[in-house]
Amino acid sequence: MKPIGYWLNRTDRALTTAMDALLAESGLTRLGWQVLNVLRDDPAAGDAAVRTALAANAPPAALDSAIAAVLDGGWAARPEPDRLVLTAGGRARLERVAQRVDAFRERAAAGISPEEYRTAVGVLERMTRNLTADR
Repeated sequence: MKPIGYWLNRTDRALTTAMDALLAESGLTRLGWQVLNVLRDDPAAGDAAVRTALAANAPPAALDSAIAAVLDGGWAARPEPDRLVLTAGGRARLERVAQRVDAFRERAAAGISPEEYRTAVGVLERMTRNLTADR
């Protein structure tokens, strides 16, 4: 059996590759999708909030590129410095894309019971806490 780190890396790459392909026709990437979800969940978010929320997902330069892409794509706007909001069109497009992402998640979790999924996530969370407790 391969160690957990092997499967974590393979799974993350598989998720990113598949989501990027799914989202490409909408002009998004997995990271752009994550940026939009931060903005949807926190209407007062700014660049700093996005970087903090997604710090574990990508380095700062990649996050800055994803923020620029959602702004350039009309998904979000900057009503004032260091503030980002979803545009009305971006919000509507996000809802449509969410339906496709939901189907993607179902496909990714095929054959995995809700209990197995919760167990897997719980184990990964505990491992992360074990390894970051001293920081």
